[in-house]
Amino acid sequence: MKYFTLIVLFTLFSCGNKEDILLPKANTSIVKNIDDLSPIYIFFRTKGKDTLAEVNRKNSIISTNWILNVDKRLPLRLAIPEIMKLQQKKREEKAHKNEKAENYYSYADTIGKNLAFIPFTNVYYKISKPLNGGFMFYFKKGSDLVLINNITIRRSEILNYLYSFNFAINPKIVLVFDKNMSFEEYLQIKILTRELDTYNKEVPEEYIY
Repeated sequence: MKYFTLIVLFTLFSCGNKEDILLPKANTSIVKNIDDLSPIYIFFRTKGKDTLAEVNRKNSIISTNWILNVDKRLPLRLAIPEIMKLQQKKREEKAHKNEKAENYYSYADTIGKNLAFIPFTNVYYKISKPLNGGFMFYFKKGSDLVLINNITIRRSEILNYLYSFNFAINPKIVLVFDKNMSFEEYLQIKILTRELDTYNKEVPEEYIY
């Protein structure tokens, strides 16, 4: 099942149930095609003055690749806890576990005019203040600047800055995101800095604080 099929499924789901999800946008495609997938939706909801994240995973199958369609308006403080629950369920599954099945976020590639995906299978989220150690990247809501171990640089300069060091052993990379940042801003940062996930062999950690 290719990404075009996912678009069709998404449209049928949205129209049939009068539901809408505004997907994040970016200007590149990390992954274009995915086979054997299950779509999961995390909707943006309002109740009075409160914003809520509502999950629909009726069509999810543990042994398949999971595509998380997350509304771009949701703040991380609401979206990430729901994503963590989904991750935990899949990681703890034993009977139907498929080691090759991945988890992806979907987004709209504004240049290629197609649906695209970015994997996050191995990321472990923590809703807490990070401990000191390694290279700490602090991303603040609405800011083009990132704080790296008390030095401030532009987001676009992160990789060049990191690779300017001649480390004998690559340091641990820890990403810290403003809990009030929108999911769209978060995903755009993840696309920009995706090489950080494979910079060293340790499990990627991301803190929402």
